[in-house]
Order: sequence, then C-alpha cells, then structure tokens
Amino acid sequence: MPRPILKLSDFRTSNSAARQGANVQKSDDVMNALRSALSSEPRVREALSAIDLHFAQGVLTIEGEVPNVAVKKLALERAAALPAVDGIVDRLHVRPATLMGDQEIGNHVRDALLQEPWLADCAITLLRDNRQEAARRPDSPLGAISVAVKDGVVTLDGELPSLTRKRLAGALAWWVPGSRDVVNGIEVVPAEEDSPDLLEEAVRLILEKDPFVNAGQIRVGVRRNVVRLTGVVPTESERDMAEFDAWYTFGVDDVANEIRVHP
Repeated sequence: MPRPILKLSDFRTSNSAARQGANVQKSDDVMNALRSALSSEPRVREALSAIDLHFAQGVLTIEGEVPNVAVKKLALERAAALPAVDGIVDRLHVRPATLMGDQEIGNHVRDALLQEPWLADCAITLLRDNRQEAARRPDSPLGAISVAVKDGVVTLDGELPSLTRKRLAGALAWWVPGSRDVVNGIEVVPAEEDSPDLLEEAVRLILEKDPFVNAGQIRVGVRRNVVRLTGVVPTESERDMAEFDAWYTFGVDDVANEIRVHP
C-alpha cells in the first residue's frame, strides 16, 4: 500500500555530523534504489527525465510533469514500495490535454458535478478568490462538495454518503482536460468499509459515464486494489481511455489492461 502523504516540516534534522554523514550515504543508496525501481516500469522509465526526486529523513518528495495519470500512479506505487520510504510528498502532476486557467478548470468541474444525476441532491460550492461561491443549495442536501483549483490541481472537499459517489466526483474532475491532478479529500459519511466489490462498482459506473468508451464491451474485475480490464474495443484510443478511467478511480493501486483492439 502507498505510504502516507507527509510534510518535510513534520521531521526534525539531526545536528550530529556523524549521523548526517550516515544519512547522506543512506540517501544515496535509497536514491539509486528509487531510480532502479522507477526504471523497471517501462512507462515511467520513458518519463524519468521529467521526474525530480528528493529524499530526506525517510520522506521522498517526487515532483514534475508526466504524460498521463498511469505514469503518475505507477511512479508513486513503485516509490512507495521501497522499505526505506516512510512517506511521500506528492507533487507529481499530469500534463494537461488542454491549457486552462484555474478559473476555467473550476467552472468545468463545477458544471460537471452539477450535471451528474448521482450528485443531484448534493450542495456544490466553488472556491474563487478565497470566497465560497454556492452553485447549488438543495433544501435537504445529500452531501456537499467544495471545489478549489490552484495551478491546475483540483481539490475536492466535503462529504458524500457513499464511496461510489466520492469516486465518481473524482473522475469527473479528472475528465476536465485542463486538470493536472485531483486531490479527492471528500469524506464518506457515514463511514463505509471499502471492498473489491465497491471498487468494481465504481469503475463500472465511471466507464458507463464516459461518452468516449463503450462500457458494454469491457469487463471489469478487481482483486484487492488492482483492476483488470478485458474485452474488445475498436481503437487504441478507446483502450487507453478505459484504462485511464480505472486509474482515475480513487483507491485503485494498479490496472491490468488486457483489452484487445479489433477494428
């Protein structure tokens, strides 16, 4: 499982010169292991020159801009698997399909949430200029989502009554072509215990919502937090979009894309 997101300020630096020397040597060893682990994944290896790594006191800071969400998630998963890495500061973003300002991204995310039937009874607000703008205030709201965007990174906060709705909200934010990352901080109230069945339900729903994917041609299986996609689609682009939809789903650790392309 991925290590928690931590801040470097949560750790104190030792004043011992001997310990600092040992830490430098350890950091060098960890950095070599990190580069080796990242290079072992072909898609990450191709983007490695765009990824900056910094390791200190057990915390890895990873930043840069990579081609797609699969590369981002795979890089984080490979890094988190190293025993020496106690925490990760994730500043790794995805290259946007379309350049957009934060205001435009926020407007698109807000509109997507407003138009989604699964979120029809949910209060929606958009943070703009440090002020919350109410987009919808139901009389009896079934949850609430607050949207904030900074430097292309979408942050979702609030609460929803199910993990499936939380995951769908995150995917809708990822689908905005200017989004560079999505931080899904929505709380599920009451708390819901996750399971492979719930994760599979969410991936299926997201595929069905994607207008560029024929979900009826794709089968979804989940074991632990790994999604397996099978089926037949007519184009490579549809195959890729189906895989990205799975990666966009909160809680997915890996995706095995076994979809075949048959024009």
